[in-house]
Amino acid sequence: MKIKEIRAVTLNIPKIPPKSKSRRPNWNNSSPRALPINKYPEFSTKHGQMPGANSSEEVWVQVIAEDGTWGLGETSFGEITATIIDYHFAPLLIGRDCMALEYLNDLMWRSTQRFGAGGLSTVAQSGIDLALWDLKGKLLDQPVYSLIGGPCRDKALCYVTSDDVDWSLELGFKQFKVSNPAHYDMGIDGLDLVEEKIAKARDMVGNHSELMYNPVMSFNVEFAVRMAERLRPYNLRWFEEPLIPTDLEGYIELKKAINWVPLATGEDHHGRWGFRQLVENRAVDILQPDMKWCGGLSEALKVYAIGEAAGIITVPHAAAATPWGQHFAIAMPESPVAEFWMGSDPGIPLEEVCPIPGMPMPKDGYIKPSDAPGFGMEIKEEWIIPWDHDAVRKK
Repeated sequence: MKIKEIRAVTLNIPKIPPKSKSRRPNWNNSSPRALPINKYPEFSTKHGQMPGANSSEEVWVQVIAEDGTWGLGETSFGEITATIIDYHFAPLLIGRDCMALEYLNDLMWRSTQRFGAGGLSTVAQSGIDLALWDLKGKLLDQPVYSLIGGPCRDKALCYVTSDDVDWSLELGFKQFKVSNPAHYDMGIDGLDLVEEKIAKARDMVGNHSELMYNPVMSFNVEFAVRMAERLRPYNLRWFEEPLIPTDLEGYIELKKAINWVPLATGEDHHGRWGFRQLVENRAVDILQPDMKWCGGLSEALKVYAIGEAAGIITVPHAAAATPWGQHFAIAMPESPVAEFWMGSDPGIPLEEVCPIPGMPMPKDGYIKPSDAPGFGMEIKEEWIIPWDHDAVRKK
């Protein structure tokens, strides 16, 4: 079966207001979050309002086979990604076998080496790869989890990322991750600020629940060591992405300096090669590829294999909050927990704020993916709108 068309699209999914009443605005409206650029005070610390960090400008990809069957995938960063999809990758792949995913991905990797494989081109590739998996599942009338090995568990355990810890507890989650408000140049004030936040979260979840903490690339090695020491009494499950992804030597040194808390990273690593270097140097304990950015499900499976061979678990970024991540979580034995990133208001049940029709939402801290063909998304064809490059450029 040949590929007839590949295109960047937007989805006009009808908005159904939740029936339940919000108790308060969710944590994204109030929690300051550090990312590399808002080290400088001129840039906002609010979610999605800083340059280079607005992954919320989603791009969907539709891959259409010659018989009219289509699959959908999702990626991020708006027009710049959509341009690569429509003007670089689409001409390369149209007319080729839509079932030959390894070949198609190899073509995409090789075609971008000269201008930058591993950055935005990998983000664009991710959306195409996810759409190809969705299409393959539909053509074979199988859920994607069956195509990647079949289920190894009945349901996947979730941890929740949210600073609304009280609401997370009420929803039945048993593992929790909170955000980071501090940059390394805040010194002791930053250490104090974070310790106060972690202490409060630990008090709320108790000593028999896992608690994680994510600095999101906002530390250097020296500050990360001081922070890890300061947080030692709170028994963190892991310490996540303290350094920028290119600082391999920093991760190596950090792993040598702290042995009381596992290190996790990978959300902003693009492609299997960066993960291989982390594993080769035993610089990380948990691998965290994001399937919308790392190269797609195909690449995440390769990252998983690298980690599995070294006895290192893979816990993809935001997996339980995406259809593809849910399928990965149910099928991979060495992926013991899946992240559910929660951005909805306390008081509104998760099923009332499901962003993708057909995608299950966690119940009592567990997720079970759809068993419908592909990723099981219930998207109507009339909701799919071609990406309008001209309209975006005129803004």
